[in-house]
Amino acid sequence: MQLLIGFILAIIIAFLAYKARSLNQSGAVAAAFTGTIIFGIGGWEWAILLLTFFITSSALSRAFKKRKQGLDEKFSKGHERDAGQVFGNGGVATLFAALHFFYPESTLPWLGFAAALAAVNADTWATELGVLNPHPPRIITNLKKIVEKGTSGGISLIGTLASLTGSALIAFLASLLTDNWSLFPLITFCGLAGSLFDSFLGATVQAMYFCPKDNKETEKHPLHSCGTPTTLIRGWQWLDNDLVNFACGAFGVIIAFSIIGIF
Repeated sequence: MQLLIGFILAIIIAFLAYKARSLNQSGAVAAAFTGTIIFGIGGWEWAILLLTFFITSSALSRAFKKRKQGLDEKFSKGHERDAGQVFGNGGVATLFAALHFFYPESTLPWLGFAAALAAVNADTWATELGVLNPHPPRIITNLKKIVEKGTSGGISLIGTLASLTGSALIAFLASLLTDNWSLFPLITFCGLAGSLFDSFLGATVQAMYFCPKDNKETEKHPLHSCGTPTTLIRGWQWLDNDLVNFACGAFGVIIAFSIIGIF
């Protein structure tokens, strides 16, 4: 019965998100699938965390449009999330919701779920609010090279604080819903670490391309916003932004399990 209710709830939310243009068709199908597992197996506590991520990230992607003008050409996709983005951001969390079915008495699936969502929420908040920083970001690998806003691997003070806040929000809810406040600093730290790892991958091995017409670096491929074919200038061609987001969530989980394993 809970799985059926979860399926119905997931379908409704995916449909509303599609009508609001937060998801395209493939994204809506993917969201219905992940939502069914998370809502249907996890229950309302797990649903709250997922909806917090989805609602806040969707709202932030639409906010401050004037400040974000000209940045869309850098990102591989727009604010309408497709299946790749849904699975990239929610795939790790969905896996731990599924594990909860097999290990309902264990607290580890909840920790992994929360850490993964904290990481992708932190990364999303950093990306969407980092543009508010008055100064251009610096590349994460040496903090010396100044790059354009929206450049993968660029970090700023406001972006980092936004990342910390986004992670802390998920950590707060995860702690509140389980009445276990020892989770708050752990999940907050793991979410921030996952976000920074995302930036590190973006600066080093994520596939980045170049548009010769606009003379700009971009994630878009095979065509830039202007319609010009883009060429690979660095990174692994198979490692796109969706896979980097998946790695962000996975890294947050790895850090969480490593810490509890040590202590």
